Amino acid sequence: MVEAVQGAGVVVTGAGGGIGAALARRFAAEGARVVVNDLDADKAKAVAEEIGGIAVPGDASAIVPEARDALGGTVDVYCANAGVGSGGSEAAGENVWALAWDVNVMAHVRAAQALVPEWLERGSGRFVSTVSAAGLLTMIGAAPYSVTKHGAYAFAEWLSLTYRHRGIKVHAICPQGVRTDMLDSTGSAGDLVLKPTAIEPEDVAEALFQGIEEDRFLILPHPEVAGFYQARAGDPDRWLTHMNHLQQKWEAAR
Repeated sequence: MVEAVQGAGVVVTGAGGGIGAALARRFAAEGARVVVNDLDADKAKAVAEEIGGIAVPGDASAIVPEARDALGGTVDVYCANAGVGSGGSEAAGENVWALAWDVNVMAHVRAAQALVPEWLERGSGRFVSTVSAAGLLTMIGAAPYSVTKHGAYAFAEWLSLTYRHRGIKVHAICPQGVRTDMLDSTGSAGDLVLKPTAIEPEDVAEALFQGIEEDRFLILPHPEVAGFYQARAGDPDRWLTHMNHLQQKWEAAR
């Protein structure tokens, strides 16, 4: 058991399946009181019933007040997990870019706006952002996803450096491929880059809990991402050339 979450009031968005459901199950198993959020009310209720949690379906951007009430007035841990895997290039429609920005970044910002003041007042709180390795690196064939996941990572990083001395803990989870419906929707690009090393959602939850115990900001369910991130920072042109080779391989396969 991880003492930091026993009895805690936890909210997990996008928890009707995939990583979110795995996080909700793990928090419940560790003794937390869990609010399960998802746009799909039936999926949210099914996971909540399974784990003895509380279903609060709806838009992740607006659930903090209802989730807080459901938990008796206090949210201790907020998992900003809901996301959209928008593919496409710079030519993707304005609606695609707007949705990716709203769900992958602004939903996190809105949650923090609702939670940080009370966390600062009491001197504790935990914000968990499901980012993706695309937020550290990038993903071929998915400009809206890559750009907004960079934004999600930047916001989590900013929260951590701004408030860590005031008791707010932040974790950014950055996996590569995870065997979920979102991975299936990535098509041939995901088949090339992500599926060969894909892990289970439960592996992501395990990595988070190891990070909580070790009080780490950056959670890498695929440890090799650390090396890729270092290579990107150390020699950007070499890294971009390597990624462009992947792009060309993908184009040839299509």
